[in-house]
Amino acid sequence: MNFGEALPTFVITLREGVEAALVVGIVLACLKKSGQSYLSPWVFGGVGVGLIASALIGVLFGWTIQLLSASNQPFAPIMEALLEATFGLVAIAMLSWMLIWMTKQARFMKAEVEGAVSAALTQNSHAGWGVFSLVLIAVLREGFETVLFVVAKFQQGIIPALGALAGILSAAGLGVLLFKWGIKINIRLFFKYMGILLLFIVAGLVVSTLGLFDTVFNTLSQANRESAGLCLYYERFAKVHSCILGPMVWNTSKVLPEEKFPGLLLSALFGYTDKLYVVQALSYFVFIGTVGGIYFQSLAGRVFFPFKKTEATK
Repeated sequence: MNFGEALPTFVITLREGVEAALVVGIVLACLKKSGQSYLSPWVFGGVGVGLIASALIGVLFGWTIQLLSASNQPFAPIMEALLEATFGLVAIAMLSWMLIWMTKQARFMKAEVEGAVSAALTQNSHAGWGVFSLVLIAVLREGFETVLFVVAKFQQGIIPALGALAGILSAAGLGVLLFKWGIKINIRLFFKYMGILLLFIVAGLVVSTLGLFDTVFNTLSQANRESAGLCLYYERFAKVHSCILGPMVWNTSKVLPEEKFPGLLLSALFGYTDKLYVVQALSYFVFIGTVGGIYFQSLAGRVFFPFKKTEATK
């Protein structure tokens, strides 16, 4: 059993789960402060429904991919790889946006959640539903991002599921420590270092997603002569090459194979591949340089692309 497959799902679920736990803790604290703790069951109901809905989305995605892989249609393998690659692109976009957005918005989270709770409580008879919806959206948003990542990493089975479960339980435990027992934890440092780890995990997802697109184009190019031109690289460019990813940068399959430990762990966590190509390597460093650069600038309190206010001329 490869327990290394549980690490990426654990890290992502813990990171997303702590964010959801903060929202839940702030909502419960607001209800207690306003003397309306009787609405607490609505909070836990929102958490439960959000978790169930996220799990169902994951099952639906996984079932769709399995259905395509089991199909006898000639283009079924191509559609399966293309669907997984598409999931990868969406996961990269969403997790990158979440990483940067959360860094900028973390300092305002408490005020925003408290404002939303206050607005829900003014609805009188519908206050419970307002609180329920607030928590449900928060949990479902984090759950959807986690599920999308798991599907994009093609990690299905009991081990990744155990990693996700451990992440959820750890996030819940951290929430209890913070809001129930009042233990002081530096949340900013937690998100900072988890964000750095997440940055490299998503960068690895960039590499594996490009590998899937290469598989799609390579399979299509071999389907018939008309599609042969889809492959951009041929032997006249390099003896060892891919279909669309260019010449090979390294081949470490004999030194550090990705099917064996520790290559298996590096592959599951950071997208390591023992056969890396030029486009993958360049994309990896471009992602780290752009998204990583914006992320570290956000940590420093700087804003990219600021809009300058202009005074109206008199």
